[in-house]
Amino acid sequence: MDGDNQSENSQLLLLGMSESPEQQRILFWMFLSMYLVTVVGNVLIILAISSDSHLHTPMYFFLANLSFTDLFFVTNTIPKMLVNLQSQNKAISYAGCLTQLYFLVSLVTLDNLILAVMAYDRYVAICHPLHYVTAMSPGLCVLLLCLCWGLSVLYGLLLTLLMTRVSFCGSRKIHYLFCEMYVLLRLACFSTHIIHTVLIATGCFIFITPLGFMTTSYVHIVRTILQIPSASKKYKTFSTCASHLGVVSLFYGTLAMVYLQPLHTYSMKDSVATVMYAVVTPMMNPFIYSLRNKDMHGALGRLLGRPFQRPK
Repeated sequence: MDGDNQSENSQLLLLGMSESPEQQRILFWMFLSMYLVTVVGNVLIILAISSDSHLHTPMYFFLANLSFTDLFFVTNTIPKMLVNLQSQNKAISYAGCLTQLYFLVSLVTLDNLILAVMAYDRYVAICHPLHYVTAMSPGLCVLLLCLCWGLSVLYGLLLTLLMTRVSFCGSRKIHYLFCEMYVLLRLACFSTHIIHTVLIATGCFIFITPLGFMTTSYVHIVRTILQIPSASKKYKTFSTCASHLGVVSLFYGTLAMVYLQPLHTYSMKDSVATVMYAVVTPMMNPFIYSLRNKDMHGALGRLLGRPFQRPK
């Protein structure tokens, strides 16, 4: 079967991380718990920001969109994973696999770009506070968000269209939890060197460029903070971007574990790292951003109708 006439009715088998019934039950309850925590956490972040006028600022505008992206991201993968873990039929159609891959790529890219924009927001707020209101106007924030969405959609389409050129042969069993680019390329009948090269080249542009931008922003932020004479003011200023820095480190750390390696070395152990960025990172983001955020604690308390206790 060649890439031009890959049947939409052809199926792949998502066998998951284990075929042991006992381990599958453990994985099912683990992923279900993580999914529910992720959904509740991100929904609370969105509702708290939208319902509290004090949080209608650029930073929280992008944080709400980050939570929406994470919510959409886990819903794209985890429900199908849960069904497969509980079902004897672990098949997914070729079209369904490509659809899942498209949203996976697009939403990871969107997460990445929103984090870059949030770094710019912190840079302007700390390094150029007098120009913050004009530099981060509502119109510009919406424009930046639209640009993030546009680039993410185009990048997802590009990689998905590349995958439609791949033909599969032999076993179509995927020892993985969802349709992922590297896993599918391992099933290809022919050399995927060109596709892998395109994947690396475009990935470097779409991920390394924002990372470089964020690194530059934080270099300027650190320089500005070091010039502040008061130690307490230094801590207070740095705390406004510490959560973002933690999320960026978690996001890029897990992505690097998966994709900064040759295709032929990709193995089952990398599924753990993929679970980290596909499941754990979206789950942890609400906790990281609300852990020591006084404004978020207040908004969550008002949303839930009771005081929200900060951790000591």
